[in-house]
Amino acid sequence: MSKNGLTYADAGVDIDAGNTLVERIKPAAKRTARPGVMAGLGGFGALFDLKGAGYTDPVLVAATDGVGTKLRIAIDTGNVDTIGIDLVAMCVNDLVCQGAEPLFFLDYFATGKLELDAATRIIEGIAAGCAASGCALIGGETAEMPGMYEAGDFDLAGFAVGAMERGAELPAGVVEGDVLLGLASDGVHSNGYSLVRRVVDLSGLAWEDDAPFADGTLGAALLAPTRLYVKQALAAVRAGGVHALAHITGGGLTENLPRVLPEGLGAKIDLNAWDLPPVFQWLAQTGGMAEAELLKTFNAGIGMVLSVDAEQADALTALLADQGETVHRLGHVTAGEGVRYSGALL
Repeated sequence: MSKNGLTYADAGVDIDAGNTLVERIKPAAKRTARPGVMAGLGGFGALFDLKGAGYTDPVLVAATDGVGTKLRIAIDTGNVDTIGIDLVAMCVNDLVCQGAEPLFFLDYFATGKLELDAATRIIEGIAAGCAASGCALIGGETAEMPGMYEAGDFDLAGFAVGAMERGAELPAGVVEGDVLLGLASDGVHSNGYSLVRRVVDLSGLAWEDDAPFADGTLGAALLAPTRLYVKQALAAVRAGGVHALAHITGGGLTENLPRVLPEGLGAKIDLNAWDLPPVFQWLAQTGGMAEAELLKTFNAGIGMVLSVDAEQADALTALLADQGETVHRLGHVTAGEGVRYSGALL
C-alpha cells in the first residue's frame, strides 16, 4: 500500500517551474553569445575559452554587485523589465575601470515563490544588459526559498568576469594636469535609493503619481536603468590617452574619483561644467539636501569620469560624443589629495 508523503512542492519549491524558466530564458541567453562561449545554459558550470575570445596573455578581472533598494521600487510597481540592466551595468561598468573587456556574466535570482512571468522579464533584462555590453550570459542560479522572502519579493546579485592583455591594466600614468572628462548619467542609476525612498515618503507622492521632474509616473522615472558605458569607454581606451576611469556609484564624485588617482594627487572640479539633472534638483529640494551630501551620495548627473592626457582630451571628447555620450570637461588632476570643488550645482 503506497503512502502519500510530503513532496518538495508541498514545502513550496517547484522544481518543474525552475526547469520551465531555464527553457524560457535560453533564447535570451543565446542572443548574448560571443567569441569564447563554449556551452549553453544547463550544465553544472559554464565554460569560456579565452583563446577563442582572442586573448594571448590575458589577466582576468572579476566584479560582483547588486542594485540595492532600487529593487523595492521595481517590486512595488511591478515594473521589473529593466532592473536586470541595472544589475549588469553595476558590474561591467566597474570592470572597464580596470581596463578590462567584460566577457561573461552570471546572475543569482532568489525569491520566495517563483513567478515565471516576472522571473522571465527580469532575466530577459539581464540578457539585454549583457548584449548591450558585449558580455555573454552563460549561467546563473535561480533559488526558490519559501519563508525567506515576503510574497512578490526577490533579490538579485550579479557576477561579471572580464579580461585584458597583460600590461594594459588601468589606472596607469595619471599625472598632474590630466583632464577630467565626465560622461552624463541616465538618472540616479543604482545607488542612494534608501535616501531616494525616504525623500519620496517626505513628498507624499505615490509611485503611480506623475513625476514632478519628468514625463510619466514617479516610479517609472526613478527606475530609469543605469547607463552602460562599456563599449564607449573601451573605444576611448583603445584610442589611447586614457589614464584612468572612475565609475561614479555610491559615494558620488567625492569618494569614487580619488580611488583611481595615485597617492599625492587629487582633483579640482568645476560644478558649473554641467547642469544638475531635474531628478537630482527635485531630490535635493524635497529633502532639503546640502550640496556636499548630494555629491557624496548620488552621481549628480555624472556616471563615469575619465582622466586623460591633456593633449588628447579634445580628440577623446569627440570620439566619446560620436559613441553617443554627452561629455563634460569637469576639471583636472591636481597636486594634493582629495576632490576640491568650485562653482555650485544647487
